[in-house]
Amino acid sequence: MNETDKQMILSKAQQWFLDTIAENHIVNTRKLVDPGEFNINPFLATYLANFLTGNSSPESIAKALVYPRVLGSSITTSFGTNVQKFTSEVLSSFGSTTPGIDIEFTDQVDGHKKYCQLKAGPNTINKDDVESIHGHFGAIQRLSRTNNLRIPSDDLIVGVLYGEHSDLSGHYLRLENDYDHPVIVGNDFWHCLTGDDTFYHDLIAAIVQVAEKADGKRVIEDTIQALAATDRIIQLSALSQR
Repeated sequence: MNETDKQMILSKAQQWFLDTIAENHIVNTRKLVDPGEFNINPFLATYLANFLTGNSSPESIAKALVYPRVLGSSITTSFGTNVQKFTSEVLSSFGSTTPGIDIEFTDQVDGHKKYCQLKAGPNTINKDDVESIHGHFGAIQRLSRTNNLRIPSDDLIVGVLYGEHSDLSGHYLRLENDYDHPVIVGNDFWHCLTGDDTFYHDLIAAIVQVAEKADGKRVIEDTIQALAATDRIIQLSALSQR
């Protein structure tokens, strides 16, 4: 893969992250000016406000409500559920027409053609996914034999976009240990795809640039101030100070 191709992936990844992740994140953050967006537990809200800031002022309560929602697991879930969109928009040049395969590429490390299912992170498959993935890979091997081709198990891989091999869940490890399908993770995956052992870090840096442009700090601060000014949060603060 040449430098132009790598820069194209980085540019597409930035645009995908901006359009699919960052913009939705900002929209969902701005919704939090309404107390109705929260299932407020008055005991925990005031406790967490004090735990966070040392007081239960309206602003502190708003922070205790907003921070977990904005910085919590929902954006991780959003990233995971949009992997297919990432595949079609960012890695479209590697797209596969083989059922059950997301991308096909020539491994830039070992030179073998790889048939790859893409997953977001090291904890994003469950028990049923293991059998499904192995089933797809088995069907491909049977079809290849019918066509007088040989595709070994270690060329049928799962590519994980981020993380370390040591972070893999037991479900991923079953694919490797029980079914001999390699799970290539994070830096190793991007190295195999691009031939550049620093590409993963370049990709992270490209996404950071999106965050800088999004100005999330201002959005969060404005949301907290608006939420803190609502009657419900003001009343909750007053009750906690009796």
